[in-house]
Amino acid sequence: MFETLQNKVHDESRQGEAYSPVQGLFNDYRKKFYIESYGCQMNFSDSEIVASILNEQGFGATRNVEEADLVLLNTCSIREKAETTVRKRLTEFKKAKKEKPGLLVGILGCMAERLKSKLLEEEKLVDLVVGPDAYRTLPGLIEEATDGRKAVNVLLSRDETYADISPVRLNSNGITAFVSIMRGCNNMCSFCVVPFTRGRERSRDAHSIVAECTSLFQEGYREVTLLGQNVDSYYWIDEVDKTEITFALLLEMCAKVDPALRIRFSTSHPKDITDPVLYTMAKYPNICRYIHLPLQSGSTRILQLMNRTYTREWYLAKVKRIREIMPDCGISSDIIAGFCTETEEDQLDTLDVMEKSGYDFSYMFIYSERPGTLAARRYTDDIPEAVKKKDLPGS
Repeated sequence: MFETLQNKVHDESRQGEAYSPVQGLFNDYRKKFYIESYGCQMNFSDSEIVASILNEQGFGATRNVEEADLVLLNTCSIREKAETTVRKRLTEFKKAKKEKPGLLVGILGCMAERLKSKLLEEEKLVDLVVGPDAYRTLPGLIEEATDGRKAVNVLLSRDETYADISPVRLNSNGITAFVSIMRGCNNMCSFCVVPFTRGRERSRDAHSIVAECTSLFQEGYREVTLLGQNVDSYYWIDEVDKTEITFALLLEMCAKVDPALRIRFSTSHPKDITDPVLYTMAKYPNICRYIHLPLQSGSTRILQLMNRTYTREWYLAKVKRIREIMPDCGISSDIIAGFCTETEEDQLDTLDVMEKSGYDFSYMFIYSERPGTLAARRYTDDIPEAVKKKDLPGS
C-alpha cells in the first residue's frame, strides 16, 4: 500500500517539488511518527522543529511508514504541481487508514493553511491541519483527532520564531544543517502565496541563532545554512542593551563561532542585499561566497506587474556591485517563464539579463497561478501552457 520513495529524493527543495522522508530512527518511544517534507528549505527546517515537539510527547521518528501511528505531510503551495503531488499521497494514506484503524494523518505547512476546510471537511483526507505558526499546539491537536474531533489550527503569528526549540536533525549527514533565522515575508510579489500562508516577517533572537550554530559545531557539524524567506531583511533589537542586529551583523556573529564553520544563507531579495552584507562576506573566509539572487524576469514591464520593486537596470547594477566587492562570488537565480501578458520581447530581455549576469546556475519554472495572490485577482493567466514551456530559457 505504501511507497516510501527512499530512492526518489530530489534536489529541488527550493521550489515546491522536493520530497524527503525521515531518515532518523528512534526506537525508544512508545509511538511512531512518519513525516514527508515538500517544498522549500524552510519546510525541511520546520519538520525538524515538529520532530522535536513530537519527541517531547513520546513520539519517535520512523523511516517505515507502515509502523507509524501518525503520518504528517509538510507541504508547499508555491506551485500547483506540488499540491497535486501531496493530494496523491493523501489519497494513498486515506486508503491505508482502512487497513490500520487508529492511524492519524495530518497536513502541515503552507498548503495546510490555504486548503484547511477542503482537506479536513469536504474531502476528508486528513485528521488534523496545522499551519506553520501553530506547531506548538500539535500535542493538543493530536489528542483532539484521536477523539474523532476536527483538529485544526492555522492561525498566523506576529512573533512566533520557535527560537527556544532545539530541532531534531532529520535526514542529517552530520556535516550540514539548516538554521532558521526568521519567518514570514513582507514582500508582496504578485505571483507569490507565501505572505498569505506564512504571515509577516519576524526575526529570531540573534543570541539563540549563534547558540544553535555553536552547538552544531560542537556536535561535529561544519556547515550551516541560515534560512529565511528573505534573510537580508533580518532585523532584531536586543532588549537588554538595545543593540540593533542587522543581517550583516548576524553573519559576522555566526562567522565568529569558529573559522572552521562554513556559513551559507538563503534566500536574498535583490532590493535588500546591502554593501555591509557584501563586505562582511568578503571579510570572513568561512562565509561562502555565493548568493542566490532571484531575478524572476529580465523585463522591467513584467517586473512591475510582479511587484518586484526593481528594474532590469537596477538588478544588473546589483550584480555588478557584488562582483566589484567579491569578484569570485558565485551567483544563481530564479526565472519564471510565461507570466501574465509576457511577450517574446520580454523573454529576450530575460535572456539578456541572464547572459550579462553570468549565473552559475538558475532554477527555471513556468508561471503557476496561485489562488488568492494579487496576480490571480488582477491579471489573466493568458499564456498557453505549451508557450510557457517553449519559452523556458534554454529550452
